[in-house]
Amino acid sequence: MESSALVRMLSYLCWSGHQCNSLPLAGRAGQLASFKANTLAAAWTGVQRQEVVCKRLDDNSIVQNNYCDPDSKPPENHRACNAEPCPPEWFIGDWLECSKTCDGGMRTRAVLCIRKIGPSEEETLDYSGCLTHRPIEKEPCNNQSCPPQWVALDWSECTPKCGPGFKHRIVLCKSSDLAKTFPAAQCPEESKPPVRIRCSLGRCPPPRWVTGDWGQCSAQCGLGQQMRTVQCLSYTGQASSDCPETVRPPSMQQCESKCDSTPISNTEECKDVNKVAYCPLVLKFKFCSRAYFRQMCCKTCQGH
Repeated sequence: MESSALVRMLSYLCWSGHQCNSLPLAGRAGQLASFKANTLAAAWTGVQRQEVVCKRLDDNSIVQNNYCDPDSKPPENHRACNAEPCPPEWFIGDWLECSKTCDGGMRTRAVLCIRKIGPSEEETLDYSGCLTHRPIEKEPCNNQSCPPQWVALDWSECTPKCGPGFKHRIVLCKSSDLAKTFPAAQCPEESKPPVRIRCSLGRCPPPRWVTGDWGQCSAQCGLGQQMRTVQCLSYTGQASSDCPETVRPPSMQQCESKCDSTPISNTEECKDVNKVAYCPLVLKFKFCSRAYFRQMCCKTCQGH
């Protein structure tokens, strides 16, 4: 009983890798303590280990192993435990990047129902296998409004229709949903798309001669002349000096008006006003078709 009184003191729990305080004991250690088997379970490994420790004889408190006889230490045993399947649980992955940087996007993550079937092995079950509430797999993100942005409309046709020219378009500062138009100052000037670009629809046709309609014949009877306008114009209708003179159309031509064979006046005698050799020359050079000469040489020109 004296030994029991001496060993009935403070007790300390000593685990692997920890230092325990020395106990003030009287007499031989083997008389005061002996090895005992404690059962420690490690459920996640499926193995139960029996640990051998040195305990006091009076109160079963654990002391350092050097208080026990090392020759009496029994071996440590192991046995399988927790053979029943582990309950399934939710595996939740990290959120992926949001689908949009602004104006409301969606982000997703992996959510699986899994069950451990070994220290480093698991299986995936249907969602119904997990009894707790299923975590969400997607959620809204980046709901803040996007800043205004440039929106370019379609290009116009190339102007002019030939040769070097330009295309134009309208560029607006719009909201991200295109519903609102903002002043241009609210969009970054350095990123504004161009509003004009160079273009060409091919080489322009050369200037050409353009003629007007023939005017009225200068003679009311017989031979005369008639005129028309002749202009050198570019493809745009502007006056030009680049038309070749070798192909210039005539601006004047001879014309003939049908003469009336009846006398000028029934009451007036048809006679030659000039008695000299003037009228025979008029007839010879075929000037009778002209009203003036026909009147002066009425008798000579009669019938011609």
